[in-house]
Amino acid sequence: MEPTSPLETIAAALRRERERVGVSLTELAKRAGIAKSTLSQLESGSGNPSVETLWALGVALGVPFSRLVDPPTPRVRVVRAGEGPVMRSEQAQYTGTLLSACPPGARRDIYVLTLEPGSIRNADPHIPGSVEHFVVSKGSVRTGPVGNVVELSAGDYASFPGDVPHLYEALEPGTVAVLVMEHI
Repeated sequence: MEPTSPLETIAAALRRERERVGVSLTELAKRAGIAKSTLSQLESGSGNPSVETLWALGVALGVPFSRLVDPPTPRVRVVRAGEGPVMRSEQAQYTGTLLSACPPGARRDIYVLTLEPGSIRNADPHIPGSVEHFVVSKGSVRTGPVGNVVELSAGDYASFPGDVPHLYEALEPGTVAVLVMEHI
């Protein structure tokens, strides 16, 4: 049976990837730095995972974030504005909507990000070799590796290592960007 809700998709993916790696709930929770009870809830399809929790689990499992949140897709796929799996940050007014995950053999994921000023989203390193390609479509943002951030406005592009601590900070209300995560 195919997962039908985002939580069911995440639950199925976590079980599948944990079994693939061959680790227990306890070991995966320890590697990701989260409570075993939190991981147990997520694998049972309950709870409300944050972006940070799912990134930590992806890094601990050695898989891209998208493999944990993206349901199987048909051959032609349209994601309408305002649709798609949305993950919210605990740290900032920041949401990421997965538009396209890496199919097997490919190594990129595409997201639309919405950001609001007033807080900073600090991102932990992703899997080794990750590179972020960031295009601002509306507003302005500070982003990049901690200690080497850049300011971008609508139409600007930057790329930077995603496998080091980095941040996102909206400088204008209603900031929107496209993020392509490349996994080398």
